[in-house]
Amino acid sequence: MAGRKLPLSAAQLRSFRRALLRWYDANRRELPWRRDRDPYRVWVSEIMLQQTRVAAVLDHYARFMRRFPTVQSLATAREASVLAAWSGLGYYHRARRMHQAAKLIVREHGGNLPKTSEGWSELPGIGRYTAAAIASIAFGEAVAVVDGNVERVLRRLFESTGRSSECWQQARALLDHRSPGGFNQAMMELGATICTPRAPQCRLCPLHSFCKARGVEEPTASAVRKNGELHYALAQKNGLVLLVRRPADAALMAGMWELPVVALEGAPSLSPSGVRMGAKDAPLLRLRHSITDTDYRVAVFSVTAEQMQDAPAGAKWFTRQQCGRLPLTGLARKILRRVDTQVEPRGAAEAALAPATTRNPGFTPRAKLIPPLRG
Repeated sequence: MAGRKLPLSAAQLRSFRRALLRWYDANRRELPWRRDRDPYRVWVSEIMLQQTRVAAVLDHYARFMRRFPTVQSLATAREASVLAAWSGLGYYHRARRMHQAAKLIVREHGGNLPKTSEGWSELPGIGRYTAAAIASIAFGEAVAVVDGNVERVLRRLFESTGRSSECWQQARALLDHRSPGGFNQAMMELGATICTPRAPQCRLCPLHSFCKARGVEEPTASAVRKNGELHYALAQKNGLVLLVRRPADAALMAGMWELPVVALEGAPSLSPSGVRMGAKDAPLLRLRHSITDTDYRVAVFSVTAEQMQDAPAGAKWFTRQQCGRLPLTGLARKILRRVDTQVEPRGAAEAALAPATTRNPGFTPRAKLIPPLRG
């Protein structure tokens, strides 16, 4: 079977598997979900790693597992609590579907997680790759996986077309049935750390002798990213901060909490908050933020509670502690971390010493402000 899909003899295939698994045993990253083969931990990590880099997942994973250490604790949690723990990872539909799946597992299977890829694929938010990854890693099922990293490795190894069906056939033919979980993780690890999209480290690759490309990069069209601007109000009173909730039917981040949006002078219409900032209003904070395919320049303006009297319906005041438990958008969480919500009045002499780019008469942000954006 392997001979019809791979340009490798049986002896070469055995050598291929040995080389890859030896490399993985010696070089794999120590990641928290690899400490054991607990299926719940593997499941959570696989969902978090969808469309997200490992470095961005680590802190979120630790925090999420402290909050929801078992499938039962996840199933009985409120959706708002799950989204709050997920906040900052983006693609919130992943958290919602995982929450739905946990409820289904507890309600219909007594809290017992599926042991096969077929069983996993019946749950919300579980596709072909995720089902195979969990079943092979946690339960040793002999099923291959193909994610973006594996696909790139296969495309370079065999100079294949990269079609999904071909990649899955090749992955199945290569799979080491004696150690399917280890083999699958090794293929993914190779793509993530050695056979990277740009500047692959071919001299360090354990499969260098089997590879046809050997560092020759196939031309790829770079996705065109868009640019945008966002403007928010930071309104505070008595240690509280004002937040608004995104509509339940919003295309992105539905039901999440964020700062009120404001309009700049000259904008064609008022913002939902009813607040318009003039040209002389200096932002309290500027930062950059990316959402899917758009890079945003963000400006945050300090406003008074009186200015927010016409805030959108559903706007609420929260303490900083309450904010930490809310399902905030990733940008709202980033802003609140940059600027302490507890602001203090200051005298005119102190205000006069503030840099012009960050001056906001009457308020002193405790967090250090980043420099204004350039360009």
